[in-house]
Amino acid sequence: MPKQTSLPRYGTTVNSPTAPDLAPYAAHSSRSKGRLRAEPITGYRNEFQRDRDRIIHSAAFRRLEYKTQVFVNHEGDLFRTRLTHSLEVAQIARTISGALGLNQTLAEAISLAHDLGHTPFGHAGQDALNHCMRDYGGFEHNLQSLRVVDQLEEKYAEFDGLNLTFETREGILKHCSKKNARTLGELGQRFLDRTQPSLEAQLANYADEIAYNNHDVDDGVRSGLITLEQLESVPMFAQFAAEVRERYPGLPDKRLRHEVIRRMINLLVTDLIHASAARIAELNPRDIEDVRAHASALIGFSDEVSIANRALKTFLNDNLYRHYRVLRMSSKAERVISNLFSAFMDNPKILPDEPRAKLNTDTALDGRARIIADYIAGMTDRFAIAEHERLFNPLKLG
Repeated sequence: MPKQTSLPRYGTTVNSPTAPDLAPYAAHSSRSKGRLRAEPITGYRNEFQRDRDRIIHSAAFRRLEYKTQVFVNHEGDLFRTRLTHSLEVAQIARTISGALGLNQTLAEAISLAHDLGHTPFGHAGQDALNHCMRDYGGFEHNLQSLRVVDQLEEKYAEFDGLNLTFETREGILKHCSKKNARTLGELGQRFLDRTQPSLEAQLANYADEIAYNNHDVDDGVRSGLITLEQLESVPMFAQFAAEVRERYPGLPDKRLRHEVIRRMINLLVTDLIHASAARIAELNPRDIEDVRAHASALIGFSDEVSIANRALKTFLNDNLYRHYRVLRMSSKAERVISNLFSAFMDNPKILPDEPRAKLNTDTALDGRARIIADYIAGMTDRFAIAEHERLFNPLKLG
């Protein structure tokens, strides 16, 4: 094994601030850039609380319960889904934002909404749908999440979508091509000007990474696709495993795994807080606009912990995400998505009533493709499998 270096230790306790204690560079709901459509202010919730509540009550959020994280929903009851992942991301984001004096509610709202546009079958489904849409503008789940909250949710009499604030929408849109950015007005301008989003948006991205890396370790071991012995090649895991074994001799593997994972999460979260706080202090931004105008992001790990985290990501990529059983399921998922898209494009009359009602004789081919992509992206894993069965099994009634 390569020589391991000890990772930083942290012992400082940072209390989460209440709303009046938000840092001047935090996103303050009272200074929000507003919504696409103006609405009256309510008496009991601020604007970011309203965003969070609208996300939680959306149909797209409920569907995350049956959408893949790594393992397809029907493979086991205890594996993470997009819903449980989003909840875990939100809790990590609240901790980080509270420690840095940032807006916990905004960070939570962004975290809960970040996967609303994800297809069934995780990244395999997204890649397949993007391939299907290659001649019609492509498909990207960040843009689709924005499309969900801006257009596709149908809950309100006065507007489509959820009509969220600029700051929540800014956080949802983590990546965007220049071509697509030009169509998004002020929201897309930062991708053209190379400016930064709010600190809450920046940290939600890291909370996402911390959650899925560590919980994929848990799910990967429980599934039998990776082993504790293999994980000993990851310096961060090996260091904490040795620490746990020394403190708790004879601890069963299940408990050892959880003890190591909670220590890894604690290290990553704590390092992110301290390293980010140092960068913020050095810049000393007066307000959120100073954050946006800075040349680079302020939220991030220290160099040492970034290297350790990258080693964990590399291990998961090589040993879990490319495991033959995961690749087999991904291959099946790609065929399901591709077959559904082709069938609906060839004969839109077989679409169910709701998506079919959005089509008319004047709908251009790219418009038809986008409506079909919206329909497929909104499916859960099990619904997509059932829909495929209804369309392609001659013995199955539609």
